[in-house]
Amino acid sequence: MTTHPTETEQPGFTAKDLASDQDIRWCPGCGDYSILAQIQRTLPTLGLKKEDFVFVSGIGCSSRFPYYMNTYGFHGIHGRAIAIASGLKSAHPNLLVWVVTGDGDCLSIGGNHFIHACRKNFDINVLMFNNRIYALTKGQYSPTSVYGQKTRSTPYGAIDHPFNPVLLAIGAECTFVARSMDRDPKHLQETIARAANHHGMSFVEIFQNCNIFNDGAFDLYTDKETKPDHTVFLEHGKPLVFGKENNKGIRLDGFRPQVVDLSEHSVNDLLVFDETSKELAFILAHMNDTPGFPMPFGVFLSIERPTYEDEMARQIQAVIEKEGKGDLMKLLREGNTWEIKEN
Repeated sequence: MTTHPTETEQPGFTAKDLASDQDIRWCPGCGDYSILAQIQRTLPTLGLKKEDFVFVSGIGCSSRFPYYMNTYGFHGIHGRAIAIASGLKSAHPNLLVWVVTGDGDCLSIGGNHFIHACRKNFDINVLMFNNRIYALTKGQYSPTSVYGQKTRSTPYGAIDHPFNPVLLAIGAECTFVARSMDRDPKHLQETIARAANHHGMSFVEIFQNCNIFNDGAFDLYTDKETKPDHTVFLEHGKPLVFGKENNKGIRLDGFRPQVVDLSEHSVNDLLVFDETSKELAFILAHMNDTPGFPMPFGVFLSIERPTYEDEMARQIQAVIEKEGKGDLMKLLREGNTWEIKEN
């Protein structure tokens, strides 16, 4: 298993050392630039070496990511990045494996791999760039496009109900689930570091603006004027307070969240967030784009359970101790075998 240090160490490289020699080919103003910068700034703080990192991607704008990182990397095929990363982690458990994917790549063609990686709890880190559009293929609607959204493939408005990625990850038993955004560098760096230090499957949804095909999709949550009243940041052990004047809060009425005015209620009435509670994570994830409620950001869930590769190593060792080491050549040559000889 990868050793995740508890204290910041100096590994001997900086963010500049993580930049590759490749020209970055994202559109000017794309949110991907910020995400790339925050990852490059965060990795040197993890106490690992450059050769300990590997980035795996599928297909999409976000999937160009491995080219821009001076680390090991693998550019896979559409929707298969998580499958590749899972195999890589199983074979090389000491690597810190990152999957960079988009909402279409991860939740459409890659959806099956995603949910099963969550339930198996591979120790990989999945960063899903969510711009609510298929951008690389020029603006078709995606699994996270909102109802009624007009795109090149839905000119009269999307009639699908979109996926809630955080809720999907929680439902699939992912052990670390978080949300951040491209335009909040400090929060994004903290979230990336938390994901890296989690032993188990980490999923981070990152709101990422596509300024060409879906510009302003997240303005309500990123604009300085509207952000305070429309976002709430989850902090373990702290009450859920938000608003420009920190004058609003969230409390529970049974299992239903309520937004209350703190001029009429005490902070003691508010919900105190617990990131180890699946129940609270589930309730808060449902506030996604719900009218009258703020959008939650931060770590929704962080729990521990055995990882797939740890269980696999334990099982293999137990079988070796019981049955002895296997002999591959003996296995291949036993039973009905024959030789093909040249004429």
